[in-house]
Amino acid sequence: MKTRLIKSRLVTMAILVVILGLLAACGAAQPETVTVVETVVVEKEVIKEVEVEKEVVKEVEVEKEVEVEVVVTATPEPGGGQIVYALYQEPQIMNPFIATQTAAGEAYVPVIEGLVGVDPDGNFYPMLAKEVPTVENGQVSEDGLTITYNLKEDILWSDGQPFSCDDVVFTWEAITHPESGAVSTSGHDKIESVECPDDLTVVVTYAEFYAPYLTVFSNVSNNGIVPRHATGDPVDMQKWVFNWHPIGTGPFKIQEWVSGDHITYVPNENYRDYPDKPGIDKLIIRIIPSREVGKALIRTGEIDILWDLIEADVPEFEAMEDIVVNSKPGPGTERLVLNLADPELDATDDPVNNPHWALGDLRVRQAIQLGIDKAFINEVLLFGLAKVGTNELNNGWAVVELPASPYDPDQAMALLEEAGWTDEDGDGVRECNGCLYAEAGRPLKLKIQTTTGNKLREEAEQVLLEMMADVGIELFIENVPSSVLFGSWASGAFRKHGQYDILMYTTSDSVDPQSQIKGYFHMDSMPTEANSDSGFNYSRWVNEEFSALVDQAGSTPDMEHRREFYRQAMEILSAELPHIYLYDRSDIHLSRSRVQGFDVNPWGNQTWNTADWTVSE
Repeated sequence: MKTRLIKSRLVTMAILVVILGLLAACGAAQPETVTVVETVVVEKEVIKEVEVEKEVVKEVEVEKEVEVEVVVTATPEPGGGQIVYALYQEPQIMNPFIATQTAAGEAYVPVIEGLVGVDPDGNFYPMLAKEVPTVENGQVSEDGLTITYNLKEDILWSDGQPFSCDDVVFTWEAITHPESGAVSTSGHDKIESVECPDDLTVVVTYAEFYAPYLTVFSNVSNNGIVPRHATGDPVDMQKWVFNWHPIGTGPFKIQEWVSGDHITYVPNENYRDYPDKPGIDKLIIRIIPSREVGKALIRTGEIDILWDLIEADVPEFEAMEDIVVNSKPGPGTERLVLNLADPELDATDDPVNNPHWALGDLRVRQAIQLGIDKAFINEVLLFGLAKVGTNELNNGWAVVELPASPYDPDQAMALLEEAGWTDEDGDGVRECNGCLYAEAGRPLKLKIQTTTGNKLREEAEQVLLEMMADVGIELFIENVPSSVLFGSWASGAFRKHGQYDILMYTTSDSVDPQSQIKGYFHMDSMPTEANSDSGFNYSRWVNEEFSALVDQAGSTPDMEHRREFYRQAMEILSAELPHIYLYDRSDIHLSRSRVQGFDVNPWGNQTWNTADWTVSE
């Protein structure tokens, strides 16, 4: 079969691994006190939707003038009671409200905590709060507008000052101050008031119900609690000394930061579980120039943890006894986005009466899915490290478990025959002979598009072309730069305006999926001229029952009810196929076998549980 030829070719490509080695050393020097004056470009996200390929930013220039002691030493060596964690990006800043790099979160999370946290399964757990507020425990009002947090007693900041409700009030004030420059005010801007009946009780009142209310004062998505006494006026947030020397309640505090080389953390002796935790004497974040350099350094044992790998990196480490491949399915899912509306029309708001000439027929969409061997794609292109995609909610507290679609080309061909797509001329490509929407004789030829320069996607496209050819569908590729695929409404981007057949890319849920589910699939979320591009239902799929379920899920604080609404909605989505889910991407990180307690968290930063890290020699 053609797919077997593909497999042979792709396996050959997969074993071509280039190993780069680079060892670096830094000589010792005397400590010096310097005044740092620099212009920092803070990338401020203004995105309305979360997509791996798209990031819309605006740049804000700020000046910081800080007197700091810079201790230049040799790069610390691993061993003993310390762990060296390598990042190939240097954190620019340690303030969660203005940081934009993922790497910055890896650096500040051991120091800065939230009232609640999110574990690897997407469940919330108490951090500075005694318990997670719920309707059941009486800390969430029936209408979801009032949330009460009971704070743990005797919590101290790392400088020894007491933590109290007033710090939560200040955090809200700082984020929502119009001149603070906070990257995101999502959720905080829905709050009407934050009040303190006493030092250990926080009462948050929302002006309107906000479904992801638990994320607002959590430790994910540019959140956390900061101290009023150790920061400053919100107007001056960009210049706070805190930004480079944070005071927190977490298990560690920063001892030194040698720019371009490393950040050293030592245990916070005021941490609530000290001296039992943290379990190591020192945490060192080492800054490296690239992932490839990190791969060489973890082989030699110069680093203990290497952050953020891709599936193609894994085979060379799987057989190494002293290196552990830590992998978990993440919330990002690679999918085919199918256009159900007439692609000749510009952003139609009536796709039911203006269907796509082929994809408007559910049987054609079903045939495409049945003709795709998803397990083959996972095993060959992703080394078996991904999970076959089934629906939008593949992970987290609202996860919906649905069976994977079977690979059944015979059933695919039978559905196409039933739908009036037959190959009368014997050229291998089906034509419309009694189909619903196309003119007679039109060949079943569809355009597939993704981002240029992405090797994995280009290989996947070739596999899909062959698989579709096996059932009589001709795909042709017309890839474009990411700036074109994810372009704006004003630029005339074809995705926004509904002028395409099939798109392929990854998009991700956040720990609370409401905005993603409503944005991508609600019948009122189709981008049109009338709604000023408010929504990203690019499939232009209309299903009233589904939309009603999503509205219900977004209107109640009862998590069990929300789960049930999402479950019913995913069953409808899986049956109607506006998207075909190929595979769930994995979060992959390497660690030396001496490291204990490292637990991949797809919802947050990998330093989320540094208090539990230990080493065994």
